[in-house]
This record gives sequence, structure tokens and C-alpha cells, in this order.
Amino acid sequence: MNQKRTENFILLLITLACAGLTIESIMLGWEFWVPPLIIIGTILLWVMNVLSIPDYPIRRVGYLIYAMLTVFFHGVHETSIFDVVAIVTLVMIGFSFFDQVYMMHLFVAEYVIIMCMQIMMAHGSGSIVFDGLNISRVILHFSVIFLIYFSCVKAISDRAEYNDSIQDMNVRIDRNEADMEDFLSNISHELRTPINVVNGMSDLLINEGVGSEANSIKKAGIRLACQVEDIQDYTECKRQKVFLEEDNYMCISLINDVVTSFRQYDNTKNLEMVVDLSPQTPTMLRGDIKKLHKIFRHLLENAIKFTRKGGVYVKMFAESTDYGVNLCIEMTDTGMGMSRNDIRSISEGMYQANKKRNRSSGGIGLGLYIVHGFAHRMGGFVKIESERGNGTTIRVTIPQKIIDKKPCLSLAESFEGAVLFHVRPDKYKTPRLREFYRNMAANLATGIKVPLYPADTVYEVERLKEKISATHVFMGQEEYEENKGYFEELAKEDIIVVVSAEAGFELPEGSRVILMPKPLYAYPIIKILNEGRNVTDIEDDESRERPVFRGVKALIVDDEPMNLVVATSLFKNYEMVIDTAGSGKESIRKYRDNDYDIVFMDHMMPEMDGVEAMQKIKAVAADMDKKAVVVALTANAVSGAREMFINEGFDGFIAKPINITDFERVMLRVLPEANVKGGGRA
Repeated sequence: MNQKRTENFILLLITLACAGLTIESIMLGWEFWVPPLIIIGTILLWVMNVLSIPDYPIRRVGYLIYAMLTVFFHGVHETSIFDVVAIVTLVMIGFSFFDQVYMMHLFVAEYVIIMCMQIMMAHGSGSIVFDGLNISRVILHFSVIFLIYFSCVKAISDRAEYNDSIQDMNVRIDRNEADMEDFLSNISHELRTPINVVNGMSDLLINEGVGSEANSIKKAGIRLACQVEDIQDYTECKRQKVFLEEDNYMCISLINDVVTSFRQYDNTKNLEMVVDLSPQTPTMLRGDIKKLHKIFRHLLENAIKFTRKGGVYVKMFAESTDYGVNLCIEMTDTGMGMSRNDIRSISEGMYQANKKRNRSSGGIGLGLYIVHGFAHRMGGFVKIESERGNGTTIRVTIPQKIIDKKPCLSLAESFEGAVLFHVRPDKYKTPRLREFYRNMAANLATGIKVPLYPADTVYEVERLKEKISATHVFMGQEEYEENKGYFEELAKEDIIVVVSAEAGFELPEGSRVILMPKPLYAYPIIKILNEGRNVTDIEDDESRERPVFRGVKALIVDDEPMNLVVATSLFKNYEMVIDTAGSGKESIRKYRDNDYDIVFMDHMMPEMDGVEAMQKIKAVAADMDKKAVVVALTANAVSGAREMFINEGFDGFIAKPINITDFERVMLRVLPEANVKGGGRA
């Protein structure tokens, strides 16, 4: 029994025994003032139990004292000489669940005292003749009591030994789990350096045009890097040591990254992706953008992995709260679904839908556990709705602060018109895809307050065009190809025709139709509605001009020669002037003798680590009346690493393998504006 159940059980036992004692006391005419005290005492014990005051050990002693008093009251009456054995047996067995041997000692001692008093009273009054029968009865009762006593003491000792063994086993299990988590964390850290080399060298080979093999190496390296990150994230979630790194971010950028990620998958199953971003979502929020990216990645990977046909519906919206908003992310697929047992096991980690050797789904089974861990750490929650064969919906809700409350998507005030949405309903073999597209279109139209009319056929397009003065027609690639001539002629009029098509699709030369690459989502739609035929940069994530750091003098410090080769090659693409150092001591000497705009410093190096080298470089810079900019460039990328390095005095942090976006963001933040050409400030 657990503590509370044990306490309640013994209190119930005391209550029943006291009720019987009260009735017996009244029937036999014992002291009239005792039954009220028994009733009051029992009530007080229950009050102590309900209020949980005083502390449990003190309450336990109170129950013992009360039980001993009531046993003594019952036992000192002459009529109880042969009944007291039953009462003492009852309380000994009941109180043995408290697992306190001293209580058994006290009850046995009390029984001996009571029986001695009874024998003396009986001998003095002559009420009982101690013949052979009564003497044998007394001996039998003593034997029973001592047998119960030894049995209870043994049971208490056995339970104590069992609990100690269980505790030792749990300690060993926890120690083994901690050792395994340390191993996973360390190995993931150690793997980052060779992965950085593989990815960097494959980039060099790709730039030299050696062939498609280099692209395959790069894809494998990226996949391995993600899995190493997953192992590290898993160990941090398991240990509940996830560190949040909050920053301001644009909601549109978050969705654009999801779209870009989908395009990078090998979509051999021809899955559709529909992105439904609520236009009313605030433009800029504050939170851990990196963990939000990972949540999206795991949800998307999970949806694609277990969906053979149909597609994925991504929905993101915000619910207003007193502290800001609840950012809601929903991922719905038309895949195989999960059972209730599957859903329950997800939060325990290491869940995989198919664990057989010949399983068709990849991955290492950590994604949804990481989603749970991140969401809970950020103060949110995860809800999963699924049935076998009917797909899965995973909703992640995370509280975020509002930085810019303006809607992330809005129409220009000058916009006037109506939109036709031409999708042939019979083209989707999976009916839920029609539902996904219609929901997305309806939510977008409602959010930006624009009239939207569905048109299943060209006839309806023609009819609605005349009836409502439509200004835009959006359609899929199949609808356009079926009636290419009609829509090409329509585009020559005042109506803007937009086709959402697969990558590689080309329009006829001179066509006025606007091509919008799949997947269909809100940002390019709004851009087309606002800018019309003059629209440019439909793909926000791809259209951004890459910054150039021409002439920036950089010193890269790393004890691994291949890391120096990779970083040098990467940074030279930004027209930087690169120098290298193989140790902390060499970096200090070179900094003293040269003029560098920025230093990239590895962390774990022999003799002098990166933190000490950074501090000495900054001291040298201060002596020279300069300001040193030192950025940590390290494979130490556990949660909180960025804050740790910043607190040590670094000006920025970049993890290995080097992510181009992170590199550009850090450079734009730490370099003076005069050193940056193109791009945009972070």
C-alpha cells in the first residue's frame, strides 16, 4: 500500500473497532464517560487525516497512542480476559502495515501488562478458577499473540528488505540510463566534427562540379546531422534539461521554412501538401525559434513517413491570451494512423510504428517524443487524434510573447475584386485532400476578408467571371493543362490567372499566366493579390539576396585541420579574407600581429581551450585600444550552449555542422553595417 492508502486503511480499522467498543461498553455498563471520548477521539483522528496535519510521522504516533489507549480500556475489564487476545491481534496486524517494528513491541508489552492485571484481578476476586482448562487457554492466547508478533515483525523486515532491493535496483537503472544518456550525448557531440567535414567537403566537390555523387554525399551528411541532433535532443528531454533560447522571429519565415523542407523531400509518393496559415497570426513573436523548427520538422517527417497516398495538411494560427498568444500548430495526414496504445507510448520515447527488421518506415523513433519534450518545456502541450487507417492529427500548442501584433498577412487597402478557386473535385483519389484545400481557401478568404468562389468546371468559371466580376483565378496544374487554351486567352484579359504547379513545370513562351510552385500556401497568394501581374519574389525564402562580407578579415581557430579547410572554403564564398590558427596560443600571437575583423574560435582544444583564448584575445585587443569580435564555432551544441558562450564573453555562437542561415544571421548581427553588402540585417 502507498502511504495514504495505508493511513486510511488503519483509520478505518480503528473506527470499526471503536464503534464495536462503544456498543460493548454501553451494553455491559462500563464507565459512562468513556464512549463520548472514544467518539470524539475518532473524529479528531479523521480530521488530522483529511487536513494532513501534523506531519505523517507524528500522525502515525497519534494513531498508535489512541489505539493502545482503547485496547487498554477494553482489556482492564474482568469480562475481557479472554477477549483481549482478539483485539490485540487485530491491531497488531493492522498497524504492521506502518512497517514500524517498535509498534509491535509496544502492543506485545501492552498485552502482557493487561493479562498480568487480569490474572491478578481474577485471582483476588475468585471470579475465575485457574484450573487446567483456563491455564491452557491463557497459555494458548500468549502463544497466539507471540506467534502473531513474530509473524508481523518478519513481514515488516521482509518488506523493508524488498523495498531496499527495489530502491537499489532503481538506483542501478537510473545510473545505467544516465550512463547511456551520457554516452549518447558524448557520441553525438563527437560525431558533429566529422559530419561537419563530410558536409563541407561535399560542398567543395559540388562547387567543382564533380557529379551527382557529391549531392548524394551531402544529402547523407545532412540526414546524419539531423539524426545526431535528434539523439542529443532526446537525451536532454529525457533528463529534463532542455534549455530555451528565445529570440524574435517572423511567423511567415517559420512557415516558409516548412514549405522549403517539404520541397527537399524525395516525394516519390506524390504527396500533396496544403499549408493553412491564419492571416491574423501576429507578424512577429518571441520564443525558441530553433525548437519550433525542430517541432515542425519532426511532425512533417512523421506525417510523410506514414502516409502512402493523399497528403499533409499544415495549419498554424494563434489564440489570444493574457500573456500573448498560444501558437497552435496542427499537422494532419491521410496515413496509416495510430492506435490508442501507440498514442500512449509516444510520450515514453523510442516509439516506432514498425519495429520489424523489414520495416518500411525509416527514422530512429525519437521524433514525437522530442516534440512532447520541447512543447512541455516551453509551457505547452501536445494532443494526438488518430485511428488506424484514418490518418493522424497532431496539435501542438505553445505560449509565445507578441513583439509585433500586426497580422502577418494582409491585403493592400487598394485591393478590390473577387477570387475564383478552380479545383476539379474528382481529381483527388483521397477525398480528404479536397477538404484540406477548401479549408485552406476558406480560412484565407475569411482572414483577409476577400470574396472567394469555388468553381469546379470551366463552365462555372465562365459563368462566375461574368456574374461577379472576378479579378483572379487560382487553379492547379491539372486544371490548367486540361483547358490550356481557354486560360491562356483568359489571362490576356483583365483577369489574373495563377497556376499552382509541380517543380519543373513550364508555361508557354509569352504566357501571361503566373506560375506559383507547389505547395500552395498563403504568402505567395497574398503577394499576387497585392501586386497583380507585376508580382516579383513569390518565393520569399529563395528570393532573399545573400549577404556578402567582401574584404572582412577573419581568423579561424581550430585544432582539426579538416575543419579549417571546410570553414575556409565556406567563408571564402562570402568574399572574406581568411587566415587560420591551429591552437589557442597561435591565435593570440596572430591576433597581436595582424588586424582581424572577426575571430571564429573552436571550444575544445588542447593546452588552451577556446574560452581562455577568447578572453586573452579580448585582453590583447583592449591593450591595443580595439574591440575584438569573437564568435564560438564549435560542435558543443547542447541546449544552453549559446547562452553559456555569450555569458563567457563571446559575441556570437555557430554550431557545427555549420548551418548557412545561422552563419549569415550571426554575421549580420556582429559585423558593422559597413562590412555587409546585400542581404538584410537580422
